[in-house]
Amino acid sequence: MAVYKVTVATGDMVEAGTNNSISITLVGSYGESRQTTVSFLFLPGKEKSLSVHCGQDLGPIILIRLHKWQLFLEDAWFCKDVRVTAPNGTLYRFPCYQWLEGVTTVEVREGSGKKLVDDKLQILKEHRRQELAARQEAYRWKNFAQGWPRCLNVDSIFELDSNIQFSRIRATNFTGFLIFQGASHFLSGFLLRRTSWNSLDEMRTIFSRTQGRDIGECL
Repeated sequence: MAVYKVTVATGDMVEAGTNNSISITLVGSYGESRQTTVSFLFLPGKEKSLSVHCGQDLGPIILIRLHKWQLFLEDAWFCKDVRVTAPNGTLYRFPCYQWLEGVTTVEVREGSGKKLVDDKLQILKEHRRQELAARQEAYRWKNFAQGWPRCLNVDSIFELDSNIQFSRIRATNFTGFLIFQGASHFLSGFLLRRTSWNSLDEMRTIFSRTQGRDIGECL
């Protein structure tokens, strides 16, 4: 009997958690585990830990499968990452950072940054092929008008997968930053100025103050 310690982390953004069922399958170079339920409730920014019992050693863990299904209402889930500790103490990390929606299964490779030539196992080669096909399907291009740059072949951003859309959190942060910039320029005397600038140095002084705050905000 081989026991693997698994930790599943949920993203800390708003609505990242879910009350849908999440289960996991470990895929090693020698075999794979049975599908094991992680939990029926995930809270934003929290982690769930469990033990996965296998009849034999799976070898190096190369993939995990995350399975999501809902009993009643759909509730999307944002998975941050998964960490798997093998019986010999080896730690495997699987960065996910994506939304899981509906009844779905997502395969995640170990985050070791391997190249195509490093994929010796057929299952890894097939995973890479499927991932490429999915991206080609998601990013289809069309000509908006003659002479214009090409754009995505969709009529609305809502046709895109949630992992491609510009998130509401980013949009809110972007709007808030614009408001902050406008207020900064107003308080600095840049907006609604009734007189001419006295010199270029005066303009540089105002812009250096606002840029300094921008840099501080980014840091």
